[in-house]
Amino acid sequence: MPIALAPLEAALHHAGIDYRSLAPMADTGLAHDHVWLYRDDGDRVARLPKQSQMNLAPETNLAYQAACYRRTAASGHTPQLEAVLQPGNDLPRGGLVVEAIRGRPAQLPDDLPHISQALAAIHRLALPPVSQREPLLAPEDPWHAMRREIAEQVDFVDTARLPDAVSRRIYAALDTLPARLDDSVTSLISFDAHPGNFLIDERGRAVLVDLEKCRYGLAGFDLAHASLYTSTTWDVNSRAVLEPQQVADFYRHWQRAMGDTTDGDAATLLACRRAMWLWSLTWCAKWRTQYLQESDANHGGEDWSAELSDPALIEHVRERVEHYLSLDAIEHVEAEFAYLEDALTA
Repeated sequence: MPIALAPLEAALHHAGIDYRSLAPMADTGLAHDHVWLYRDDGDRVARLPKQSQMNLAPETNLAYQAACYRRTAASGHTPQLEAVLQPGNDLPRGGLVVEAIRGRPAQLPDDLPHISQALAAIHRLALPPVSQREPLLAPEDPWHAMRREIAEQVDFVDTARLPDAVSRRIYAALDTLPARLDDSVTSLISFDAHPGNFLIDERGRAVLVDLEKCRYGLAGFDLAHASLYTSTTWDVNSRAVLEPQQVADFYRHWQRAMGDTTDGDAATLLACRRAMWLWSLTWCAKWRTQYLQESDANHGGEDWSAELSDPALIEHVRERVEHYLSLDAIEHVEAEFAYLEDALTA
C-alpha cells in the first residue's frame, strides 16, 4: 500500500529532524516501509516498521533495532543510526532514521567475496560482557536456541497443508540436526544476511542495510543465510543460483577474512547451514499459513498480513514460498549439502 508521508513529516518535525524533501522507496520487504530523506548534510533513510518479525511491542522493537545498528557500527559495513522516532499518534510503530547508502544490489557470485568480508567484519567484533548484551538475544547455548526456534515453527508444516511427501522430507531433515554442537564460537551475527539485504557502494564495500534481528550466536547461521538457495533466489534484484563450488569458495573466503579469530570448523558450519535452511523452510510454512489473516488494528508485535504490503511483493513472496516448499527445491538443497560436506572437510 502507498506510504502516507504526512505522519512521517509530523514525526520528523516533532523529533527536530530537518530535510529538504521526502521520497517513498519501493516496497521490497515484509517488515518495513522506507522513505528517502534528502538533506544537505547527507541523505538519510527512514525505516518504518510494518510489524515486528520478532513479535515485539513497538517500543521494544525500536529499541532492539536501534541496538542492532549501534552494535554493528564499528564493523564499517552497516549504516549509522541517527535517530529513533518513538511510536505515537503519527507513527503507531515508530521508526528509525539511518544513514542512506548509495549503492547497487549485490550481484552473485561476483560480490560474494565482498559479502564475506562484511560478515567477517561483524563477526570479528569484540563481544561485550554477558551482562551488557541485552537487549539483543544472547542465549547461553546458541545452537539449542536455534533448535528451539525451529521446533516452534515446525508446527506450521502441518497447518500449511503441504503435500505429504514434502512434510516427510522436512521432518526427515530435522532428524539429522545434532542435539548439540561442541566448541562453537559465539559472535555478533545479523541473522538476516540474505544477499538482498546488501548494497555494494562505489568502493566495492558491501553494506548490510537491513538490521533488526541481530543476536549473539553462531556465525555459520549468517554464512548459510547469505548463500543458501532459499536466500540467493529470494530477492529479485540479486537473484542467482550458485554452483556448489561457488558456495564453498564463499566459506573459504570468510575463513581467511576471519583469520585466527575462529577455526571455522567445517562440521559446525555445515550443521548451521542445515539448521538455517530448516528455519527458512518452517518460516515459509508459517507465512503460508498466516499471510491471508487480517492485519492487526492495534499495530502490535508480529503481523504477516498481506494487507501491509504491495500486492506485487506479496505475489513474489507467495511464489517463492511455494517453490521452496516443493520437492524440486528440497532436492536441490540436499544435493548441495552432499557436495559441501566433501568440499569443506577436504
